[in-house]
Amino acid sequence: MFESEVEKDEPWVDLKRRAFLVTSAAAVGGLAVWSWRKPRLAEATAPNEPPQEVTIVEFSDAGERLKTVHVPKVVKTEEEWRKQLTAGAFDITRHADTEIAYTGKYWNLHDKGLYRCICCDNALFSSETKFDSGTGWPSFWDPIAPENVRSIRDMSYGMIRTAVSCTECDAHLGHVFDDGPEPTHLRYCMNSASLRFVARKAT
Repeated sequence: MFESEVEKDEPWVDLKRRAFLVTSAAAVGGLAVWSWRKPRLAEATAPNEPPQEVTIVEFSDAGERLKTVHVPKVVKTEEEWRKQLTAGAFDITRHADTEIAYTGKYWNLHDKGLYRCICCDNALFSSETKFDSGTGWPSFWDPIAPENVRSIRDMSYGMIRTAVSCTECDAHLGHVFDDGPEPTHLRYCMNSASLRFVARKAT
C-alpha cells in the first residue's frame, strides 16, 4: 500500500517541483530586468582610460557667473566615494536612491545662496529659482546653467521619468517634472543629500 501511495504522489511532486523552478526563474528574470531598467547614473571609466572631458560653467560662491570651462569628468571608485560621503549621500548620489520627503535639510530653506554638488562642488542651482513645491523636496524651476546638469531617461519602479545628474561627476540629484511655475514650467525635484548649500554673504 505504501508503494502505491508514493506512486500516486509522484505526479503531484513533479508538478510542485516544476512550479517551484518556474517561479524561481521568473523571480530571477524579474530582478535582472529591474536592475537593467534602473538608471545608470554613475558608471566608472574603464581602467587606464582617460576621463571623459565635460563642459561646465563656473560660478563664484556669490552666484556670479565666471567662465565656461572644459574639465575632466570626476571619476572615483566606490570605496573612494564611500570615504568622502555619508551613507545616505552615497546611496542617493552614486546609486540613485531617494530621500524621504520632508526629511532633507534644504526642502524648507529660504536663505539666499548657491547649491553645489555634494560630490564635486559643481554649481547646480541658485536660491533665485527655488520655490515651495509642496512636495517635501527642494525644488527649482531652472538650473543655474544648463551645461551643469544632465537629463537621463529613468525607467525604474515601473515608471518613465527624467532623472537629473551632475555633469561633472554623474551624481544623481533627483528628477525633473513639467509641473513647475513660470517661466519654465519645470520642477527640478532634488535630494537635499545631493546638494551643499553656500549662503550668500551680506555685503
